[in-house]
Amino acid sequence: MEICLRLLTAAPRTRAQLDEALRRRAVPQQAADAALDRLTRAGLIDDAAFARAWVDTRHRGRGLARRALTAELRQRGVDEGNVRAAVAGLGPEQEAEAARRLVEAKLAATRGRPLATRMRRLAGLLARKGYPAGLAYRVIREALEQEGIDPGRAGLETEAALDADLAVTAEPDPDGDPDMA
Repeated sequence: MEICLRLLTAAPRTRAQLDEALRRRAVPQQAADAALDRLTRAGLIDDAAFARAWVDTRHRGRGLARRALTAELRQRGVDEGNVRAAVAGLGPEQEAEAARRLVEAKLAATRGRPLATRMRRLAGLLARKGYPAGLAYRVIREALEQEGIDPGRAGLETEAALDADLAVTAEPDPDGDPDMA
């Protein structure tokens, strides 16, 4: 119980995270289950509330899309029902608006680069945040058109071509900016 309370004081945790912490400390499983059940009944462990708060803060703060948020929650041991319920609150328009903010924030850093490079880097940013290629293409195209640039000049006139470019987004940016690869 003491181990769990100490961990919960530092940050909210899922039941699976606390169970893993107790396992690493060689706490017998029966004692661990009893402590976790007691904390759950007391309302100190609530995976559904954790998932909702996680989605809200990570989407607003880091601009993560539903796909990335789903992966993070699964990694933290949140069950599928709670994961689906938490990400269901993000609508397509919220996701598109977050993608627009991300592109807008990074667009200036790509100026002076070839158009294909700009598009690839912006698409890579969105791909790492979990945005689908179609949405990424649309948002990038809109942003470039607002600058008076025809994205078709980059030779990436279709979403399929952008999908191919997204396959190389795991490579780090040579300038050292991980969000611009």
